[in-house]
Amino acid sequence: MSERQANRTFDAINTTAILLFVLLCLAPFIHIIAISLSSARAIMSGEVSLIPVELNWTAYKQVFSDMSMIRSLGFTVMMTLVFTLMCMFMSITAAYPLAKTKLKGRKLVMFIIVITMFFSGGIIPEYMLVRNLGLLDSVWALILPGLISPFYLIILITFFQNIPDSLEESAEIDGSSHFRTLVSIIVPLSLPVIATLSLFYAVGRWNGFTDTLMYITSPEMYPLQLKLYQLVQNNMVSELMQLEGATGQSMLQPESLKAASVIFATVPILIVYPWLQRYFVSGVMLGAVKG
Repeated sequence: MSERQANRTFDAINTTAILLFVLLCLAPFIHIIAISLSSARAIMSGEVSLIPVELNWTAYKQVFSDMSMIRSLGFTVMMTLVFTLMCMFMSITAAYPLAKTKLKGRKLVMFIIVITMFFSGGIIPEYMLVRNLGLLDSVWALILPGLISPFYLIILITFFQNIPDSLEESAEIDGSSHFRTLVSIIVPLSLPVIATLSLFYAVGRWNGFTDTLMYITSPEMYPLQLKLYQLVQNNMVSELMQLEGATGQSMLQPESLKAASVIFATVPILIVYPWLQRYFVSGVMLGAVKG
């Protein structure tokens, strides 16, 4: 009984600690939601903490009525999907041959890949390369430079090395080509790591805006994160979102608009997590541990 009570106490302490940690992580997000739903007077007076004060949906109405935000959302979703699919295609086709220890020149290629994790050309050479390729002010400037992450590629290579060689040998005996083996055997067995890395690639592209600042000048190609960046930089957004004839407490507070825009840009990518959550832990661990 004493051992059972000790286990229960230990479980209770762990559960409580985890719940507190989860609440601590959620607190900033809840605070942003509360600000986005509070009135201008409550925000300016500092009354808003984790619960909305004087519930007000004006900020969300203004965000959803701004067609530039809707256009940016659609463009960002399209760009993220294309980017993720191309990244995984490039990563899989590169990792499969590099997972073969008998591949000639493999060590040299792996050495070059690892070097790129620690050293890069820098922002200016990268900009000059994109400019010389004629990719400025095009969606390809946001996709092509980041198609392969060396770290994710190494994870995928390690995962492929964990797949038993007997499966591939059986496929070769049956007359399967390397491409057919990759598509029919390797990829289905690698769904956990593929789903996990796809999520990493998608989140990285969804949250990126630095490259857009450098390469994109057309407003119709602004992703959501750049719209948010501009919104934060330009504190005086009331000239764009001011309610006609509104004064006093009904006036739209810029902080409320910023918070609503952040929620607008964050919720779509959060929706993806539950669908890939079951692959998340297993994908990373199986790709990182060899044996």
